[in-house]
Amino acid sequence: MQIRLIVIALYIVLIVAAGIMGMLRTRSFTDFFLGGGRIGPWMSAFSYGTAYFSAVIFIGFAGNVGWNFGLSGLWIALFNAFLGVLGVWALMGWKIKDVSTRLQITTMNEFLERRYDSPFLKLFASIAVFVFLVPYSAAVFKGLSYLFKSNFNLDYWQALVLMGGLTALYMVAGGYKSMAMIDTVFGIIMIFGVLVLLMLTLQKGGGFSGIITQLREIPEVGPRLAGVVGPPGWWPLFCLVFLTSVAPFAMPQLIQKFYAIRDRRAVRVGMIASTFFAVLIGGVAYFVGATTRVFLSPEQNPMAFSNGAPRVDILMPELLTRVIPASLSVLILLLILSASMSTLAALVLVSSSSFAKDFYAGFINRQVSDRNLTRLMRVASSGFILISVLLAYLDLKTIVAILGISWGAIGSTFLGPFVWGLFSKRATRLAAKISAFMGLTTCLVLHYGFHRASPEAGTIGMMVSLLLPPLVFLLQPDRKNGGEDTAGE
Repeated sequence: MQIRLIVIALYIVLIVAAGIMGMLRTRSFTDFFLGGGRIGPWMSAFSYGTAYFSAVIFIGFAGNVGWNFGLSGLWIALFNAFLGVLGVWALMGWKIKDVSTRLQITTMNEFLERRYDSPFLKLFASIAVFVFLVPYSAAVFKGLSYLFKSNFNLDYWQALVLMGGLTALYMVAGGYKSMAMIDTVFGIIMIFGVLVLLMLTLQKGGGFSGIITQLREIPEVGPRLAGVVGPPGWWPLFCLVFLTSVAPFAMPQLIQKFYAIRDRRAVRVGMIASTFFAVLIGGVAYFVGATTRVFLSPEQNPMAFSNGAPRVDILMPELLTRVIPASLSVLILLLILSASMSTLAALVLVSSSSFAKDFYAGFINRQVSDRNLTRLMRVASSGFILISVLLAYLDLKTIVAILGISWGAIGSTFLGPFVWGLFSKRATRLAAKISAFMGLTTCLVLHYGFHRASPEAGTIGMMVSLLLPPLVFLLQPDRKNGGEDTAGE
């Protein structure tokens, strides 16, 4: 316990130092929100990767997927890396930076307004970001607090307050500059952490062959847990793959990284680095998640089960206590802490900008000074953290459900308008409005009205958002886009 306390104390010192350094280098809103638009490839790559993979994947998501799908969960890791990371960087990275520079925009919501000449789209998108990224952030706080509760014997509310305070400590002070600096350190910690986790899991399970053999021997579902498609079937697996791999094409907290990147060379280098990072982090997380049925059982791990059914938020924490020796537990603690802090910082910045820059400066006070706007961003960041902590404390849903509907709702809102607006000259204001509204409505109606699983609702909503615009193009072939032309250049 003493070693863990010392390491966490040093970790806090690092966070404070990053916050101070970022604050000293922050002189404008652009500095606070985008690091001045001059972030290099390695910082950008680590910032993207650590924002993509949070404590949710290590605590709730990988355990739930691994228990139900077994090794076929690795399809998610594969598509996350080569579609959600490599595809986004290769197809959109430089184009996003180029468009943001030419149009002088700093947020995705501003892009929608300028591209389609539509203040309504900006307002609609701003509300969607703030509403649906709050529960996503709450899910991250929830997962991280479970870990601190088990490692330091803290009450759940004490762990939440600690996590909220640490996030506010460096985000409110230094903004994106602090985040980019410390994300690089977080990313390195995560790489070492997952390598150790993989090695110890293989050692405990008798290697790859030993784990596969044990999975196959599980009564009834064993052979399918080690197969190409897990027991739930191809459609639930496809929904998980689609949701987590296609949503990054329109997730504001990830797209923001390209507004901040320095130049075209930084995009090329960052693309390779972030893809390698995703292969490693995602691959290890989902592989270890697949071993939950090997290492855990209701008889030996009663805390991870309720009436024989697995508690998906507890599976991975319980597994880690079985696999990781006490002498190395602090490294895994740092792994999950680093993943969480990076994701939280990205969510805080994007959600705060939706209120401060897009809503307040866009509709209430268009003449707000740069200095006051930066101050408002800091206040909004504090408020966003507070709301997220309160939602996490109320413990309304499981981590997977919160994450699933948040990603699905945001992806359903932004995917069609953003992708078509970026790449097609024929994208129209009407098509963007219909796409955003119908995509989000489909996602929410399926989830809350027809009680469809959040990955399925999000997947169908995103498909609707992406497929509707070209249908509208056909119905209005002679209409102009109604906004600035950004595509096809």
